[in-house]
Amino acid sequence: MSNDNHKIFRLGVLVNPFAGIGGALALKGSDGADIREKALAQGAEKKANVKMRLALEKLTELSDNLDIFTAAGEMGETVCKEVGLKYNVLFQPQHEQTEGEDSEQAALAMVDAGVDLLLFAGGDGTARNIYHSVAGRVPVLGVPAGCKIHSGVYAVTPTGAGEIAAKMVRGELVSEQEGEVRDIDENAFRQGKVRAKHYGEMRVPHDLVYLQSVKMGGRESEELVLLDIAAHIAEWMDDHPETYFVMGSGSTVAAIMDELGLPNTLLGVDVIKNKSIIASDVSATELLNLTAQQPTQLVITAIGGQGHLFGRGNQQLSPEFIVSIGKENILVVATKQKLQELEGRPLRLDTSDPKLDDALAGSFSVITGYHDKVIYPAI
Repeated sequence: MSNDNHKIFRLGVLVNPFAGIGGALALKGSDGADIREKALAQGAEKKANVKMRLALEKLTELSDNLDIFTAAGEMGETVCKEVGLKYNVLFQPQHEQTEGEDSEQAALAMVDAGVDLLLFAGGDGTARNIYHSVAGRVPVLGVPAGCKIHSGVYAVTPTGAGEIAAKMVRGELVSEQEGEVRDIDENAFRQGKVRAKHYGEMRVPHDLVYLQSVKMGGRESEELVLLDIAAHIAEWMDDHPETYFVMGSGSTVAAIMDELGLPNTLLGVDVIKNKSIIASDVSATELLNLTAQQPTQLVITAIGGQGHLFGRGNQQLSPEFIVSIGKENILVVATKQKLQELEGRPLRLDTSDPKLDDALAGSFSVITGYHDKVIYPAI
């Protein structure tokens, strides 16, 4: 585990080189090999890499903090080379004219490599491919390059996408929202009919409004924000009545327990199910035995001025327990004020297992209010 204040940011760069190729020729989309062949035969230019370049140019001054993973040729390698960014090629397409399956396989390779953000250029078809392949495993951000942009996973402009990615690389607070993946039936569209279908949601970073919505100042504001966080967790528990929730240490978690009307072990770990106490102040061994073979999620907050998620006041959360539930079942809660007090320093991981620390390192979704999240780094 690195001791530096800022970890190297792992960025996935993926381009659908044929995205938007049918737009200028009024072909109303780019899906299908026949459409792409027709567009190329009529002299259409591939513009997706041009759009991705606009985004990546915002990252060139941050290259020392970047580790880029991409696909060969026009699927990302070419544009990374053009802007002078070092990169690692993880995927090689079989044919020059790539298909949706290539985008899916490339995205999966990048996510499996542990990228903190998948930056991709394309249209709704590309977003659909990425959703099919990796869904909500990591934050994604689209660089708009397609004929159809109905999905809510795209930045407004390519430059805007680059600016948001740059904020993440610098470790600034960036909000997270659920972006819809939508696509229309291109054949129907060419007949003048718009039939949009909703496929799901992916995690999308966007510019953060730094001030809390509750602007009353001081202690009262912070207390109201904690109530918002508690309401979010309570609603989540209602949606998961069979799940065991392990409640970690810290005042933010204590506020959630207080809102639920449950006794709390401030310097210990409690387990609840369906908003009722199952066990209080459990040991590491008791926690492992209690949650074995049970759907389990951990609610945890940053402890102390250095922002420790693990290793300070919660040694009951053993490496074995953390491995058993997986990173996807760790719910991190904190107010934006608490995160801002870290002054850009990442959250700290000290599980006593360096390999586990490295596996957990990267971006976490931090619940900062009711249906309000930010993306924050941890090392």
